[in-house]
Amino acid sequence: MSLMGSLIQFNTIVLLLSLFQSIQAEEFKSSQPCEFQAIFNFGDSNSDTGCMSAAFHPAVLPYGETFFHDGAGRASDGRLIIDFIAKHLRLPFLSAYINSIGTSYRHGANFAAGSSTIMRQNKTFFDGGSPFTLEIQIAQFIQFKARTAKFFTQENKTSFRRHLAENQSYFRRHFPKPEDFANAIYMLDIGQNDLGDVISKVGKEDSQALISNIVEYFAKQVQKLYSFGARKFWIHNTGPIGCLPVFMPIHNAINSQTQVAGYLDQNGCVNHPNNLAREFNKKLKDVVVKLREQFHDASFTYVDMFSAKYELISNANKSGFVNPSGICCGYHEDGYHVYCGNKAMINGKEIVASSCEDPSKYISWDGVHYTEAANQWIANRILNGSFSDPSLPIAHSCQITH
Repeated sequence: MSLMGSLIQFNTIVLLLSLFQSIQAEEFKSSQPCEFQAIFNFGDSNSDTGCMSAAFHPAVLPYGETFFHDGAGRASDGRLIIDFIAKHLRLPFLSAYINSIGTSYRHGANFAAGSSTIMRQNKTFFDGGSPFTLEIQIAQFIQFKARTAKFFTQENKTSFRRHLAENQSYFRRHFPKPEDFANAIYMLDIGQNDLGDVISKVGKEDSQALISNIVEYFAKQVQKLYSFGARKFWIHNTGPIGCLPVFMPIHNAINSQTQVAGYLDQNGCVNHPNNLAREFNKKLKDVVVKLREQFHDASFTYVDMFSAKYELISNANKSGFVNPSGICCGYHEDGYHVYCGNKAMINGKEIVASSCEDPSKYISWDGVHYTEAANQWIANRILNGSFSDPSLPIAHSCQITH
């Protein structure tokens, strides 16, 4: 066969593969959407809807001021990405698992907790830690599933059956049925705080080895969820932590090492933390691929939150936001940090860390977490599958593509 003939044959194969993939993608998109009956979420403050507030100090205004007009347990002025996901799936906002007042778990539960990590911690809440690691969150889910199952079975003592009969209506209104667990979407958004720990150990320990250990431990926890019936997974990678305003030199001491060439990228983000996040995400994606190969009856959607968030940061002004280094709530100048809602004396002057006039113009709410407006912008981009592997809308993410 001539060289020209080989090229034509090769191009034909490529065209056919591309056409097949396009047809396959259209088939998925035109197929019936998944009938998710519930959401079970695991993560850190990016998706905590009230765990840390219920367990420790409750979030108070100005947190929650935009949508809830109250603290509402969220590290934002309003709704989080998880809230927009629930709305998109036509499910109610998720109640935090340990929030005992005014809660319903009929359509799932949220086990996410601020400051949580994948790995076990050696610090307490008072040192900036969280007792609710991913391992503990999954243990809570296992207990939740086992206890709710009792509400719908008759294999119990007579007195307990009588109690169930008397309260059956309540149980059915507030707790998922056993079959709902199989038809639920299991969401995971965690790892950012683990990377913070890796950053603190730079120069002392091997960053690559630390990241590998974190990702391997994550895989073990996902495998445990699978063993308890989870089949539809929606997994977020970690965002560009070097773009969090509190990392940026503009909010830190002047004449620091941040002036070294190559320290910042074109958007003013700190390169080194972002590079560690990219490495974590690469290893996480590899793990997701392995999980697909291991569990053929489950769907695993990998969501590139890093790219979605970085796109917003790169196009802040075009998208109607102020400079991405701007912080709506808090005082962060010359190395002094007074976080949102707090007060402090600085150089003999009382500083009240209040919120800005219009949070909808800001990407960053408090220097670490995103505003409701930014969360909605990001949610709109990930829900349609634009940043997902496979590239399916969340409403179709139960499709098994391997």
